[in-house]
Amino acid sequence: MLSALTITEAHEKLRKKEISTEELVRACIDRIEAVDGILNAVVHRNFERAVEEAKMVDATGEFSSPLTGIPYLTKDVFCEEGVPTTACSNILRGKTYIPPFDSTTTKRLKTCGAISLGKVNTDEFTMGCSTETSCHGVTRNPWDTTRVAGGSSGGSAVAVSSNECLFALGTDTGGSIRQPAGFCGCTGLRPTYGRTSRYGVMSMASSLDTIGPLCKTVEDIAIVMEAISGKDPLDATTGNVPVPMYRQTLKSAMKGLRIGLPKEYFIDGMSDDVERAVREAANVFASLGAIVSEISLPMTKYGVATYYVLVPCEVSSNMARYDGIRYGHTVENPESLLDYYERVRSDGFGPEVKRRIMIGTFALSAGYYDAYYRQAQKVRILIARDFEEAFQKVDAIISPVSPTPAFTIGAHEGDPVAMYLEDIFMCPQPMAGIPALSLPCGFSKSGLPIGLQIMGPQWEDGRVLKIGHAFEQATEWHERKVAI
Repeated sequence: MLSALTITEAHEKLRKKEISTEELVRACIDRIEAVDGILNAVVHRNFERAVEEAKMVDATGEFSSPLTGIPYLTKDVFCEEGVPTTACSNILRGKTYIPPFDSTTTKRLKTCGAISLGKVNTDEFTMGCSTETSCHGVTRNPWDTTRVAGGSSGGSAVAVSSNECLFALGTDTGGSIRQPAGFCGCTGLRPTYGRTSRYGVMSMASSLDTIGPLCKTVEDIAIVMEAISGKDPLDATTGNVPVPMYRQTLKSAMKGLRIGLPKEYFIDGMSDDVERAVREAANVFASLGAIVSEISLPMTKYGVATYYVLVPCEVSSNMARYDGIRYGHTVENPESLLDYYERVRSDGFGPEVKRRIMIGTFALSAGYYDAYYRQAQKVRILIARDFEEAFQKVDAIISPVSPTPAFTIGAHEGDPVAMYLEDIFMCPQPMAGIPALSLPCGFSKSGLPIGLQIMGPQWEDGRVLKIGHAFEQATEWHERKVAI
C-alpha cells in the first residue's frame, strides 16, 4: 500500500521513478475513500487540485526536496488560499470561510512541492482533548473505533496512523499534537515556541500555541521540521535562531547522555500498562549507553490549574474577532447590534468554546485579574524555572504522554474537569516554551498504543529528535500497523 510509505521511502521511490506522484496521491485518496467513512478524520477534500498538482510534479520529473510530491493533510485551522477553513466551528462553517492567503507553514510546504489533500478534523478552535467538540462530529481511533483519537489534532493523528496521508500538520497548545499521537500510535513534535510560524493559523492561546508535524517516524519529523522552521517576518514571535539540519544529527551517539525520569509524572490512578511501558523505555535508553536517573519537577502539580487559567484568558481575547460582521455565521432580522452579536455567537460557538470564553472573561475582569491571571503568570514562571534547573542536571527528560491509553468516546461527557486532567503531563512544557516529542513505546493489554514523551531545553529540538530516533531504531513499536 503506497499510502503506508514513510516520507523517506516515498521520496526514494519517486526519485528512482519506481512510482509516480500521481500514483502516490491517488493511493492516499483511495485510502481516504475506503476508511474515512468510519474514522471521520477528513472534513474537506481537495482531491481534484491535488491530482492536478501531482501531474505537474511528474511533468517536471525533479525531486530535489524530500517533500516534493509528498501528499499531506492539514488541521482545519491552517489557512490555505482558496480552501475552506472552518476551525470545525459552526461560526465559520455556516457561511464557509475561504482564506485569500496561505499560512506561512503551508506556503513553505508548497515551495518544497508537497501536495495538500485537504483538511482534517479538530476540536472546535482546538478547544478539547478528544476531537469530540467538532461541528463535524467525533473522529474515531483507528485502533479501536469506540475510543477517541485524542485532541485537538485528532484528525491529523488518525490520518497518519491509518495511512490516509504520509504526514499531517497539527497545532499543540497543551498537548494537542502529543496526546493524539500517543493515543493513535504515531509520532508528533511540539517544537520550541517560536521555532515555527503561527502566521495564518487560527489562534487559541497565542503565547502557548505551536505548529508542528505528525508523522510515521522521527526521521520524517526531521524532514518536515527542516522545511517549516525558521524566522518569519509575518510572525514576531518566531525566533531569529538558525535552523539545524535535523536529519544529520539523528544518528549521533547516545553514550553518556543524561536522561531524567521525573517522579511527579508517576501518579496514583496511572494505568499499569503506561507505567510499565515508560519504565521499559527508560531501560532501553540505559542499554544504549544513556545515564537514566530520577529527578524532581515540583511545580508539576500546578501545571493543569495554571494552564486552565491562562488559556481561557487568551481564548476570551482571541475569540472576540468572530462576531459575524467580517466573515462567518450570520443571523436574520436582529433587533439591535447587541442582539446580532449575541445570536451569532450563541448559535455559532459550541459549549466548550463558550465555557472557556466565560472563564477567561471572568478571570480578566476587574477585581479578579490579580487573583487569577496575574497569579497564574507568576506560577508559569516557576514552572519554567523548574525545567531550567532540571536541564542543568540532565540533557533530556522522559515521561508518559498521558496517564492512560485512549478513553472511550463520551467517557468525560458532562465532566470538563476530568477532561482537562487528561492533559496533566502535557501542560507544563508549553509554559516553559520547550520542545516535546511523542512517539510509540508500547501497547496496553487491550491493544491500544502508549506514548512516550521526550522533552529537551529550548531550541534543542534536534536533541529531542536524536533521542527519539535512537529509541525508534532500538524498538519496533512504530512498525505496528492498524488493522482497519
